[in-house]
Amino acid sequence: GSCRHRCCPGRNNACWAPGARRARCYCDSYCQRTGDCCQDYLATCRRAAVGCAVGPWGPWSGCSSRCGVGSRARSRQVTVPPRHGGDPCPDLKQRRGCLGQHPSCGTAK
Repeated sequence: GSCRHRCCPGRNNACWAPGARRARCYCDSYCQRTGDCCQDYLATCRRAAVGCAVGPWGPWSGCSSRCGVGSRARSRQVTVPPRHGGDPCPDLKQRRGCLGQHPSCGTAK
């Protein structure tokens, strides 16, 4: 079987070609784990693989709580999406705790 006409990212049971003895061989990136890739998978599909690329982290947001425990968030954007079984994107959002201390917060508990 040949992946000449298609290469698929991830696990895709519809991404196959007829192989030897009526068996299916696969052209999805998951076939490397299961060992059922078509003979030309590496030469055809991995060469075309493009890993995800992301931009820099943006600034942290303000604390979600004016007084007391809250959270902050920041994000980044995908600059190059993964294709043909390339490396997946890392986390695009981060969250961390914070303590709101606005001047209007009283000292009462």
